[in-house]
Amino acid sequence: MKKILKYIGQYWYAYLFAIVCMVTAILLDMLYPLITRSIVDDVILGGKVQLLGGLLRAIVVIGAGRAIGGYLKEFTFDVVSIKIAAKLRKDLFAHIESLSMDYFNDANTGELMARVKDDVDAVWNALGYVGMLMIEVAVHVSIVLYCMFTLNWRLAFFPLGVMILMGIIAVFMEQKLDGVYESISEENAKLTAIAEENLAGVRTVKAFTREKFEISKFLSHNQRYYDLNMQQAKILVRYYPIFQFTGKLLPVVMVIIGGVQVIHGEMTLGSLVAFIEYCRNCVWPMEMLGWLTNDLSSAVASLKKLNKIYRQKSSISEQEHPVALKEVKGEVSFEHVSFARGNQEILKDISFTLSQGKTLGIMGATGAGKTSMVNLLMRFFDAEAGSVKLDGVDVRELSLKQLRSSIGVVMQDVFLFSDTISENIRMGQRKTMDSHAMLHAAELAQARRFIENMPKTYETVVGERGVGLSGGQKQRISIARAIAKHDPVLILDDSTSALDMETEHEIQKALETLDSTKIIIAHRISAVRNADEIIFLEQGRIKERGTHEELLQKQGLYYQTYLAQYGNVPGELAG
Repeated sequence: MKKILKYIGQYWYAYLFAIVCMVTAILLDMLYPLITRSIVDDVILGGKVQLLGGLLRAIVVIGAGRAIGGYLKEFTFDVVSIKIAAKLRKDLFAHIESLSMDYFNDANTGELMARVKDDVDAVWNALGYVGMLMIEVAVHVSIVLYCMFTLNWRLAFFPLGVMILMGIIAVFMEQKLDGVYESISEENAKLTAIAEENLAGVRTVKAFTREKFEISKFLSHNQRYYDLNMQQAKILVRYYPIFQFTGKLLPVVMVIIGGVQVIHGEMTLGSLVAFIEYCRNCVWPMEMLGWLTNDLSSAVASLKKLNKIYRQKSSISEQEHPVALKEVKGEVSFEHVSFARGNQEILKDISFTLSQGKTLGIMGATGAGKTSMVNLLMRFFDAEAGSVKLDGVDVRELSLKQLRSSIGVVMQDVFLFSDTISENIRMGQRKTMDSHAMLHAAELAQARRFIENMPKTYETVVGERGVGLSGGQKQRISIARAIAKHDPVLILDDSTSALDMETEHEIQKALETLDSTKIIIAHRISAVRNADEIIFLEQGRIKERGTHEELLQKQGLYYQTYLAQYGNVPGELAG
């Protein structure tokens, strides 16, 4: 709520202007019954026909003033709510982007999509049209009650009592709707997540003929979503007619009671007509109360979901005054690094130093901790013990921007955006990266030939996550993207697994021409054999280290891997 109030506070002057226009329009509207009273008492019953022209002109002026005030009110509320929604969505997205990787490991993509879109829209609605009507109902009813008490204070107590009763019913209905909207919001997120997951993985679904199962899973959540919305509808159907019926009945009851007073001379006929007009002005707020309560409950539920995300804090934080390296050279070192997640130990006492411009190969079975070393170097996570250093400075002392902008990385899970190949290689650096740098990176990554054979070459739009490209093509574009940055450190995490041996060899030769410090994580011996040092991980510990020849001589894990991949070893190493 504090965050929403902060946004509102930024536009207090606009809201104040809109409320002034609203009050002006309502006050002008309240003059209609008084003019009607004068027409009845003075013109019709009193015979003062000369007053009629002025009264009719007053009606026209009041109508024009009310229309202008109403227009300015609605336009201002709409503009301000749109601006606040845009800021809220931007800030929410920026906050989500600022969260650390451990949050995204547990968070659901579909849920976050629902929060950024649907829940912000619900808050937007509350700050705009619904909020405007809530304020208008309160102001309108207050002024109407004042006018009715001014005309006939005894008669005014009846509509006052009715409106208090309607307010109590509205609060009671809001309490019932609040829980339902919480559940609807949750189920909407689950439904979005399932749809997003299935559409993204449609090839896998079809390959395993899982269409019926996935449709069944979607339908079960769809049914739950349907049931919750039906529950909401039943609550509205139960209470909403009360507001409508009361709104229709009140003027009739006032005519009967007021008519008796007119017969007994306790009030004039014109005053009764004016009083009935004010009663009719009470009708629409009562009829709107149910609908407004419904939308307000939805916005409150959405706001709770947004606040839940805002309460999340990144586990990775910068120092108040981080160290700024004048120039990143690219020396990487791990000093007795240990890392665990939950109760699972992933890395234990890892130490090595990789000098500037040198190449380190990392091998090991799946789950040995290879990718975790990359995550620690880039500070996606922090080490439990020991320190990871870049140019002799603990990465926890550097700014995240300088650290991550100094490392080019090809992820194990290749991700391409639904954009042109050019944009995927430039990665948002169109203004700073010229075409020559992009073409050179594509050349080194052995991607230029297949890209230039496409109809639109580098302006070809790839599908979501690179759909339409082969695994090898996606890997080569990803490698080109990393090379194009010209970062001091280059990390390739199993980045050539989908390539043939010849293409992999050509890429390795190209990488040797770069002066970056390189870390190559791979399962293939061919990817790391030319590294200056190779470390072999087993269960999070370094079991073997050395050059390709040294590790073969040891006839340990690396040697066994070589035999598994090549069948035998060179004759001079066989003994």
